[in-house]
Amino acid sequence: MATRQRTSTTTVVEKPQKSNEPVFPDIQTIRDAIPAHCFEPSLVTSFYYVFRDLTMVAGLVWAALTYIPAIQDPIFRATAWMAYGFVQGLVCTGVWILGHECGHGAFSKNTKINDCVGWVLHSFLMVPYFSWKFSHHRHHRFTGHMQKDMAFVPATQPKPSRKPLFGSIDLHELFEDTPVTQLINLITHQLFGWQAYLFFNATAGKGSLQREVNGLGRWLGVSHFGPTSAVFRPNEAIFIAISDIGLAITFSALYKAAQVLDVSTVMLLYAVPYFWVHHWLASRALRLVTFANQASAPSVAITYLHHNHPEVPHYNEEGWTFVKGALATVDREFGFIGKHLFHGIIEKHVVHHLFPRIPFYKADEATESIKPLLGDLYHRDDRSFMGQLWSVFGSLKYVEQDPNCKGAMRWAK
Repeated sequence: MATRQRTSTTTVVEKPQKSNEPVFPDIQTIRDAIPAHCFEPSLVTSFYYVFRDLTMVAGLVWAALTYIPAIQDPIFRATAWMAYGFVQGLVCTGVWILGHECGHGAFSKNTKINDCVGWVLHSFLMVPYFSWKFSHHRHHRFTGHMQKDMAFVPATQPKPSRKPLFGSIDLHELFEDTPVTQLINLITHQLFGWQAYLFFNATAGKGSLQREVNGLGRWLGVSHFGPTSAVFRPNEAIFIAISDIGLAITFSALYKAAQVLDVSTVMLLYAVPYFWVHHWLASRALRLVTFANQASAPSVAITYLHHNHPEVPHYNEEGWTFVKGALATVDREFGFIGKHLFHGIIEKHVVHHLFPRIPFYKADEATESIKPLLGDLYHRDDRSFMGQLWSVFGSLKYVEQDPNCKGAMRWAK
């Protein structure tokens, strides 16, 4: 009779591994942590800041026309014009930010007032108000999304190698990361990055357009100035045209001013501050070469530094949520200028992305209210703003899949 031998088996139970992905609160939980009055704009307060900033703009123009031409020494006169351009650029950046408040509905509860004031302020600065408003809303809706964000979408692979220029030596690769080359690239990006975004939708995600475009349409059909641009929906075309009318009025006023004064004076009064404004707000890339239809690293200044930091991720389709994207932003510090001229846009950007309808003058209280809830999910960097401008521009090149967090893209080391 055959006998059976009973063999003992050991069952190994694997303990579930802890996920490295942080737990994000839902948007309602975050909202409940903020006092209700923080969501209430004051029309009087909002108009006070408009009056204050425009008074400073007018005062600087008057002072420049009254005193600078009387300076006899050409070096001192040129220095005075440079100082005027810099200071006026700071003040006009504040004006731009007030128009930005209007676009988000944080200026007042009345949409018509918001749009009228925003259209006037942004047209004065040669910004297409409604065009920017629509695309900027989509940036807020899909912040940090690798396909749908309207701006700041990084490359997902390093630059392709170039053929050596001299024998086996690739001079471009040799000098690419040198301080001189980086400085030239930085200056170029700061001067023309904003224009590249407006004309070519530079750094937008490939899934951000409202319809597919091919061939030359990828460059010529994605402008912020065209009512039929693929950036916008058909029902938005009339508002794009209204934006263009605002720009035409400003251009006509500048043309008349050049006839009354002269071209060089108007350039010094308006064009130099214009480029300073877009230096501070330059948030889009000049590098229009794309890899796999994704734009390369964007230009840098206020908005770029809000969305790019070595520890702050981007997300692909499977990993992205609105809260994750909104919290993939960074508050920074810019001292007196940031608080009093830039209306706190540098210091309180995280809460702005979570709730863009909170007026800037109530963002301090709102930020302090959500910090305990967010803990390590709240990002702030108090290091030198200008120092980080240089450091981040030179070090953050492209993102790669984060092996420890599903759906997250981290900056390559």
